[in-house]
Amino acid sequence: MAIPRWGQGAALVLGVCLAVVTVGTAPAASAESAPAAPANSTPTDFYAVPTPLPAGAPGDVLKSESYPPALAVPDQVGPWPSGAQRIMYRSTDAYGQAVAVTGTYFDASVPWSGGGPRPLVVLAPGTQGQGDQCAPSKLFAEVVHYTPPLDFSVEYETIQAYALLSRGMDVVVTDYEGLGTPGVHSYGDRRAEGYAVLDAARAVTRLPGSRIGGDSPIGLWGYSQGGGAAASAAELQDSYAPELNIRGTYAGGVPADLRAEAVTLDGGLGTGFLGYAVNAIYAGYPETRGEIDGVTSPYGREVLDDIATQCVTETIARYGLHRSSEWTRDGRSIAELIDALPNVRAVVDEQRIGRLTPRSPVLIAQGRNDDLVPYAQARTLADDWCRLGATVEFSIQEIPPIAPGLAVGHVLPAGTVLPYALNWMTDRFAGVPAPSTCNV
Repeated sequence: MAIPRWGQGAALVLGVCLAVVTVGTAPAASAESAPAAPANSTPTDFYAVPTPLPAGAPGDVLKSESYPPALAVPDQVGPWPSGAQRIMYRSTDAYGQAVAVTGTYFDASVPWSGGGPRPLVVLAPGTQGQGDQCAPSKLFAEVVHYTPPLDFSVEYETIQAYALLSRGMDVVVTDYEGLGTPGVHSYGDRRAEGYAVLDAARAVTRLPGSRIGGDSPIGLWGYSQGGGAAASAAELQDSYAPELNIRGTYAGGVPADLRAEAVTLDGGLGTGFLGYAVNAIYAGYPETRGEIDGVTSPYGREVLDDIATQCVTETIARYGLHRSSEWTRDGRSIAELIDALPNVRAVVDEQRIGRLTPRSPVLIAQGRNDDLVPYAQARTLADDWCRLGATVEFSIQEIPPIAPGLAVGHVLPAGTVLPYALNWMTDRFAGVPAPSTCNV
């Protein structure tokens, strides 16, 4: 079995707060976009992937359509964002094969005042779930997604996306591989998620009529699962997308070491997130299937199949505060099984972030008492990158332990660091030299 690198399900609480305080009226789509679907629709036809994929390069746009975001913020010149585009673009999986990935592009309706051309930020979302209904590009069109009895979602990444838009930065949010589109969501896969982030930036530069060009300044941004994806993208850029003008990466609550995550998540609210990762590795790495089948009990197989269809809230409700040992034939936990399964061990070890060098500055933010993503492994990531010569600022969020195991220590730092992260990213686009804590 394998383990995920992150979990951010409890941040849905923040999304609920946003839904209460923002205006839920849907504004009109932009003039140059295609006719928009109703805000509460689930456009399944859009997510049908062309078979075979047309020839092309990573980042090529396969299709796009406009739609009105369900939550809009009132402004003197009208609501913002004024509209959004779903995009389907070409990316690459962990084996180097072409795949289709979807996402959402928001063009900021407020001026960019930071100097120079308007920038683009690629927002890598935190844990959404593994069911196709959980894709952010679907949830941005709904104030609340609910299918009885427990399939409930609010797109909590609206908070970070709209904070960036309020600065005049355009934003693209990837759905990652297999979330919305056919196949199993590649939850926890370092390469697949990093490639999806980088190719989202490429896709925006290739959208017809896009004001973001090939030389536009770009930032990478994410927390929790998104922090891992953004961090992966930062260190993969040099080999995968060297042409992108990436000015900096904010990566918060970064789950860089799967082995540390195995112990921390098990038995807390995030136990069910383990199933997302097991499913992803089982689907993405055929050499692990015999090993996983050999240790998974019949009940464990039922759990994995169930989790594959769920969004994060339902997974927490059904499987949080349980133990992964309940899913195995001999009662061993996922953490205990990693070293016993050679192929799984190799896949898990390959996911560790920190072996490659980001070419642009990085801000790593980490709660000292994070109860989903251990502090020590984030500190190690910062040290690893410093040794490789990267410019890294490690920002410690000093929040006392609150209800350990219930994700409070993981969710709160996402909010406390947000104002600083926004200013940090604005400074990168302005050309201000990046601070570093590497010698502190």
